[in-house]
Amino acid sequence: MKNIAPVLGFALLLAACGQAPQQPSAGPPQVAFVTVAEKPVTLSTQLPGRTNAYETSEVRPQVNGLVLARLFQEGDMVRQGQPLYRIDPAPYEAQVASARAALTRARAAIASSNALARRYGELVKINAISRQDFENATTQAQQAQADVAAQAAALRTAQIDLGRTTVKAPISGRIGRSTFTTGALVTAAQTSPLTVIQRLDPIYVDIQQSSADLLKLRQQILAGQVSRGGADARVRLMLEDGTPYGPEGTLKFTDVTVDPATGSQTIRAIFPNPRGLLLPGMFVRAELVEGTRSNAILVPQRAVTRDEKGQPLVMVVGSDGKLQPRVLTAPRTVGQDWLVTAGLKPGDKVVVEGAQNLQPGTPVKAVPFTDQAKPAQGQPAQAQGK
Repeated sequence: MKNIAPVLGFALLLAACGQAPQQPSAGPPQVAFVTVAEKPVTLSTQLPGRTNAYETSEVRPQVNGLVLARLFQEGDMVRQGQPLYRIDPAPYEAQVASARAALTRARAAIASSNALARRYGELVKINAISRQDFENATTQAQQAQADVAAQAAALRTAQIDLGRTTVKAPISGRIGRSTFTTGALVTAAQTSPLTVIQRLDPIYVDIQQSSADLLKLRQQILAGQVSRGGADARVRLMLEDGTPYGPEGTLKFTDVTVDPATGSQTIRAIFPNPRGLLLPGMFVRAELVEGTRSNAILVPQRAVTRDEKGQPLVMVVGSDGKLQPRVLTAPRTVGQDWLVTAGLKPGDKVVVEGAQNLQPGTPVKAVPFTDQAKPAQGQPAQAQGK
């Protein structure tokens, strides 16, 4: 008890003088940084699109008549030339028989007229008949030959119409529902198709891209900032439910006309569709490779914040070991990074973690950023950026 009293007295004296024991200094706060470097980056964009059949055929009758039979199952795959409908052939069979008889009659007439022309040819040489009679006989023989040709053409026309009473598939593909049933009267000039056939393998995807974005990309290509491959660039597809479509497609062409209503151009790609997963009219998203930037600068999105004007901003560790703010020009993201076109140069040390509560000009202890790197002071940094 005698030893405790002097200690309490010393503590009370310090308290009365308004003094407290000194704590050791913590030192500058620690931040984690990445070093800026240029590297080639493939630029791609996701655009909306719609699927369209590779080939579409609206099947219509080419003759008039009653439908006697439907020769296919709705929804089946059909081959080019496969019979689909049978129209009553009786009237066209009669036309073929009539045309064939007319041709036989014309051929018989030509034999007689040719013989008469030959006889008159001999008689006119000895002046037994007038030259006018000879010319009339020659003309009749030529007319008979023309009649044979005309009747042969009529027979061919009748045979074509008879063949058209069997309606055949003009292309191979998947056939839809039949809009006419057995017993329906159809005409050659009708506007409603009997059915529709669509070829779905391969299949087209029509992609819409803003003409302003295409113009900007062309300017970058002309300036040498972006290099672009040929017209057979590969395209990837995302389905309506967000799942990726396995086979890659090929870019075919870009329409030269801008839609005045939407301000967009159509880019057409072609995709294999062996399983029939893609159907015409489906909404999809296409990932289109725009080109390659050989000297791109990428900054992690977690390192980017926004100033009061909404401009992208990062903190950089200067050569004096203090934080320096940098306003960036970052037009787009590439994966988990921002593509920076202005505001940084190779070799800059961009702070990724530890600077969210620090002011510009603050001295810091900078360490390279790794997955295990954690700032020694303050709370863990959060990913920022849009």
